[in-house]
Amino acid sequence: MADPITLGLAALVLLVVLIAIRMPIGYAMIIVGAGGIALVNGPTLLLSQLKTLAYGQFSVYDLSVVPMFILMGELAVVAGLSQALFRGANAWLGWMRGGTAMAAIAGCAGFGAVCGSSLATASTMGKVALPELKRYNYSGALATGSLAAGGVLGILIPPSVVLIIYAIIVEANIVTMFAAALLPGILAVLLFLATIAIYVAIWPAAGPKGGAADRAEFRAATLGLLPVIGIFGLVLGGIYGGLFNPTPAAAVGVVLVWVYGALRGRVRLATMKTALLATAATTGMIYLILFGAELMKIFMSRIGLPQQAAAWIAESGLAPMMVMVLILLALIALGCLMDSLSMILLVIPFFWPMLMELNGGLYQGAEGSGFGMATDDLKIWFGILALIVVELGLITPPVGMNVFVISALARDTPMIETFKGVLPFFLAEILRVALLLGFPALTLWLPDMLGG
Repeated sequence: MADPITLGLAALVLLVVLIAIRMPIGYAMIIVGAGGIALVNGPTLLLSQLKTLAYGQFSVYDLSVVPMFILMGELAVVAGLSQALFRGANAWLGWMRGGTAMAAIAGCAGFGAVCGSSLATASTMGKVALPELKRYNYSGALATGSLAAGGVLGILIPPSVVLIIYAIIVEANIVTMFAAALLPGILAVLLFLATIAIYVAIWPAAGPKGGAADRAEFRAATLGLLPVIGIFGLVLGGIYGGLFNPTPAAAVGVVLVWVYGALRGRVRLATMKTALLATAATTGMIYLILFGAELMKIFMSRIGLPQQAAAWIAESGLAPMMVMVLILLALIALGCLMDSLSMILLVIPFFWPMLMELNGGLYQGAEGSGFGMATDDLKIWFGILALIVVELGLITPPVGMNVFVISALARDTPMIETFKGVLPFFLAEILRVALLLGFPALTLWLPDMLGG
């Protein structure tokens, strides 16, 4: 048999080729993982694994939170939460130069917190905010760039499906991961708002001032925010306050969003059916990818690739922080080629054991060794950093899925303009990664406080 590095790299190349020819990534992972296991250990072991693998994986209670939060996001789309968020944010910020773009960012942050999907956030908020940005004569680059960038907030600001999947993979506490994501998520919003302020200070014509809302309009728009803030506050506040675990919290969120939409006359039998079918399709896709990723993980473990890679890293003499930077750069590059969930499922089982080994192993990781933190803290810190750089793939050429989504909505703006508009936000994200790398306490402070 070929050495583990050669065999593992050949499998990854085959996986990329299958994805490149448009095979769904779940099927591609299953083919490569199952084929690899059969090649290395024979078909008998493969059949033995397949007999119980799916049930053992999908009967995990923590996974039940995934369809609930997806349904919450689907209902949020049809309930009109995005309009209420943008209208309220625009009433507060729209009077400033660049204020309507800032309102779009604030709306994306709020909707992403309820929805949890970057692409859905970009698409939904784009439909709501683009007409207003055009009405106030914003430049195509700033209008589309701010919406494409704002969409990435959905992946990190809790509750986030990708964050939940990461926690399950590395066996982290979901509530702890939600707490760790809160401050970095807020930091992203603040940096994006500052980016727009700097942008319009340099190019004033790109973001003209909007009209100030009159008192009645301002009051109505602000009151429209209260139900959304209440839903978000009750779901996350209940989780952080220990009132309920993430799965009951997701159920509460689904009921609250449904009631909100029903009272507004937006959620009816037909729209409810649409939301349920979309939830089933998305959940099925996620579970299929999870199954394929598990087969890939078994294959990689059986050929010993993670262990070989960890040994190679240890012998290379590279400092742990340099290894972390190289991993983050690799994630940015991979993020340009595949969606965030698939990438997290594919690479985290490979990279995490390497980092754990560098930190002194599972039961060590004491202060002063490796990264200078306990392994549980490293698990949290790395997870937040990984999700942030995964976000960057959504706005980075040549793929940049959020850019494609917004470009499809703004057909009068060339895609190159959207990529130009996204660039300042990309730099803001790089600054956020640097801050979190340099100051891990920004990620670990809130989990430590809640845990203590």
